[in-house]
Amino acid sequence: MADLAVAGNTDSYQKLAKEMSSLGDTVKKYTEYRKVLAELEGARHLLEKETHKELVEMAKREIAELEKKESGLKAELEEIMLEEDPDANKGIIMEIRAGTGGAEASLFAGDLFRMYSKYAAKNNWKVEIMDNHVAEAGGFKEVIFAVKGTGVYKKLKYEKGTHRVQRVPATEASGRIHTSAVTVAVLAEAEDVEVQINPQDIRLDVFRASGAGGQGVNKIESAVRITHIPSGMVVTCQDERSQNKNKEKAMRVLRARLLEHIRKEQEAKVAKDRRIQVGSGDRSEKIRTYNFPDRRVTDHRIGFTIHDLPNVMEGGMDKIIDALIQAERKLKLGKQGA
Repeated sequence: MADLAVAGNTDSYQKLAKEMSSLGDTVKKYTEYRKVLAELEGARHLLEKETHKELVEMAKREIAELEKKESGLKAELEEIMLEEDPDANKGIIMEIRAGTGGAEASLFAGDLFRMYSKYAAKNNWKVEIMDNHVAEAGGFKEVIFAVKGTGVYKKLKYEKGTHRVQRVPATEASGRIHTSAVTVAVLAEAEDVEVQINPQDIRLDVFRASGAGGQGVNKIESAVRITHIPSGMVVTCQDERSQNKNKEKAMRVLRARLLEHIRKEQEAKVAKDRRIQVGSGDRSEKIRTYNFPDRRVTDHRIGFTIHDLPNVMEGGMDKIIDALIQAERKLKLGKQGA
């Protein structure tokens, strides 16, 4: 940061300043840990050399206290190192899309959106719809929304993948159980300093919003379509009546997708045996099954099952997410010890 070249670049300086700030607590805790180790070494050395009974007892008590302190600080450092995901407290862009299963998949996409919205409310997070396409039978063909609050990415990053539902559709006269699927994408919301988009690299198209929304929506060209020419990514947004607001939302989605694309390219360069994660996070991977007849939810990545489906669908996801967090911690600890 003291480099003049860095100091003269506002974006680089802000990024480094943020990184330094995030490391502050870790450095402080590590400094305290090193101090305790030095004191412990001194107390043990004193115990070896001392013959006076009272001083020996004093050294023993000091060693016991310092060992207890060392153990606590070591556990805290371990926790900090496991939690040092720079995206942990970021907001996210979540995309839910109906997959196989026709109308039933769209209905379940709507159920998942409701589940995440309820979970967000329980955590005092804010949900903001970016774009959606309602299905004729109900639910969504696609819904894109942002979630903001403390610890959002930390808890919801595990949701990316294919979610499978097994239940009897309302339209099924014979009572036969159908299996449908919905895909979920979870993107950490990018900041301007992380993803810079050249205005010359985007094409902006405007058009009239379709579907329900009132005459005011359909009379003006408020809907926005942004094409990122280098990557070919296309984002549309028509949820707001204002063209500017729709453009702002579309740019947020585009930045999040570009950040995800950049990180996937970086991960591809890392050897598979160095990756630490619960599942691949690929949307083609079946991560969870919601079995309505048995009131059962199973996360296939960690073999975790809970027979409390109605509560889960009402946003009671804590047991599943806590199990996923613990599973990832065990993987990281195992990798560090290897």
